[in-house]
Amino acid sequence: MTLRKIITLMTITFMMSLSTLNADSTLEEIQERGKLILGTSGGMAPMTRALKSGGAAGFDIDLAEIVAQAMGVELEIKVIPFDKLLDAVEDEKVDLAISNITMTPERNMKVAFVGPYFVSGKCFVSKDPELSKTQNAMMFNNTNRSIAVLEGSTSETFVKVLMPHAKRIAVTDDLAGAKLVEEGKADALLSEYPTCALIVNSNPKAEFGSLFTTLTYDPIGIAVNGEDAHMINWMQNFILRVQASGLLEKIAVKWMGDLAQISR
Repeated sequence: MTLRKIITLMTITFMMSLSTLNADSTLEEIQERGKLILGTSGGMAPMTRALKSGGAAGFDIDLAEIVAQAMGVELEIKVIPFDKLLDAVEDEKVDLAISNITMTPERNMKVAFVGPYFVSGKCFVSKDPELSKTQNAMMFNNTNRSIAVLEGSTSETFVKVLMPHAKRIAVTDDLAGAKLVEEGKADALLSEYPTCALIVNSNPKAEFGSLFTTLTYDPIGIAVNGEDAHMINWMQNFILRVQASGLLEKIAVKWMGDLAQISR
């Protein structure tokens, strides 16, 4: 079955589920305004990348588009710094956030998570062959090493906790971190394996290296307001359906190639 047919069938099914909404439900508000408001960082390609023309593109954005189609509404994208996304969800400035967000207990104290819709993990990108192939993060735990990390991310926390002696360089965009590595201003970038794969594959002249055996287990989820049980329930059922349909795999191939070829 084609990607278009899968989306069409799912849209019909979920539109039927919206016919009996509870009063004061986020779902009802979305229906009334005719828009699903998405929060995303736009700085974690290939999951989410901000466009110069406005909006964003990537795996996460395609997923959000399908959510909006299933609700029968348009998608409005708000590009927000990663470390401000959960506040935006909590303060109801956005209906949900999809931005390669690892579901951690700390974050779960602020918002509810639906998923995981994807499982990732940390890996290094470096021009140093030894560093790029390491599975031992302690190789970086000394004052002579510098690591670029996305500000407010679990990668930043990973370095703070496990490599406290390393010089930590916070960036607002993973691609900016890769640029620092390419220019010799950082020894490595620590990020999620889809991002590492994209950076290595799309910059052959930079001579980046990375071992795609992940250093951590990072379940990626959709952040929603924890006070709306109906919204959480609807979203969880949606994720179960897209997983069972094979739709997530089709989106992954579109943005990341054949993930089966990447050792995990």
